[in-house]
Amino acid sequence: MKSINVQIDKIFAPASALTPADIQALKPEIEQAHAWLHNGQGKGSDFLGWVNLPSSITSAQLDEIEAVAGTLRAEADLIIAVGIGGSYLGAKAVLEALGGSFDSLAAPKKGRNPRLLFAGQNISEDYTWELMEAVKEYDIAAIVISKSGTTTEPAIAFRILRDEIERRYGKEGAARRIVAVTDASKGALRRLADTEGYKTFVIPDNVGGRFSVLTPVGLLPLAAAGIDVRSLVCGAAEMERLTAEAPFGENPAMQYAAARTALYRAGRKIEILASYEPKLQNIGEWWKQLYGESEGKEGKGIFPASVTLTADLHSMGQYIQEGERTMFETVIRVAEPSHTFRIEADGENLDGLNFLAGRRISEVNRMAVLGTMLAHVDGGVPNLAIELPRIDARGIGALLYLFEKACGLSGYALGVNPFDQPGVEAYKKNMFALLGKPGYEQEGEALRKRL
Repeated sequence: MKSINVQIDKIFAPASALTPADIQALKPEIEQAHAWLHNGQGKGSDFLGWVNLPSSITSAQLDEIEAVAGTLRAEADLIIAVGIGGSYLGAKAVLEALGGSFDSLAAPKKGRNPRLLFAGQNISEDYTWELMEAVKEYDIAAIVISKSGTTTEPAIAFRILRDEIERRYGKEGAARRIVAVTDASKGALRRLADTEGYKTFVIPDNVGGRFSVLTPVGLLPLAAAGIDVRSLVCGAAEMERLTAEAPFGENPAMQYAAARTALYRAGRKIEILASYEPKLQNIGEWWKQLYGESEGKEGKGIFPASVTLTADLHSMGQYIQEGERTMFETVIRVAEPSHTFRIEADGENLDGLNFLAGRRISEVNRMAVLGTMLAHVDGGVPNLAIELPRIDARGIGALLYLFEKACGLSGYALGVNPFDQPGVEAYKKNMFALLGKPGYEQEGEALRKRL
């Protein structure tokens, strides 16, 4: 497979005041971070199972995932993945990248093309009602993904879905149609799965949620949706080997991590991940959690944002071009589209586009990429480019691992533990107190006085 190419030369514009020497100066620091990821001597070393995960996945493990996915596909028109954060973002990102943009127009049908839906990623009453209305006329199954089984959002959704599945198919039928991805031995979901006889897969203890897309957390829903998970894992394993062995100057993860570290220290506090392919929009959503949750600590961290271009050039383009100069841009480019579509000549040429006659739409898109990059660089926005050979399972697998590896390197360079997330507990405690959860009564009374 042709490798993903990371280009950082456009961060050396006058506005950034950076030079190649600044990147080279980070070499010892990034190499030390790389060593910590592989020897387990850095912060958060209990959560480094993702580092060698792709190459450790066996064919037998993939056989089991595909077999269970096949069972769900045979039982259901609609398969509902229940999870939040890393328990759904990776699967959703890969599904939309590798699926057809208009797959939703085809009627779902068990066996051939069941549809993968998502639940438990919000607490919207309207979303929940509309979901349950939408699935009434279809056979359904569920994949519930939770380490504990008590995370509020997915626990509410799963309670509702489990009741519906049991009402339709009985306890025995529900046991065939519900799969739990959870802890190996403890937690509410593990106890329920063991009691009810659900098929289960394990979330590894040493892999945090935002790094879990290449575990059964992501692979099982994707296999159920018909995605080629073997090629996805293969692409990730190839990037694992490359980033483990390549020297600093040829290592895409090290180069990306060094560039963003240098830009952050030069005052660039916001990173915009941009793509010119709508199919990659949810890669941006997954990437935002990966970097935001890993780096946003101790009053530090680059704020991750994302845009889909050229559409967002007509909304966010003005700010990117001329707004406050605290940002830099990382652009995912695709070298070759999967399809060919040429622009035809028009006799009247009222739109003035006959100068494009005979050209592929991808050529126009490519010139938009390059033209926008030059405009943004001239406007004082340093640019990095990550070029995918094409959007396919191997390429997406490689991209996911590249971002994961660079995230670990960047987090260590920032001086934080990239693998914990203590800040996300604050809202949960307040929510429980306001809802009157047993044990939170005193806190709830104090909070209500503040509202």
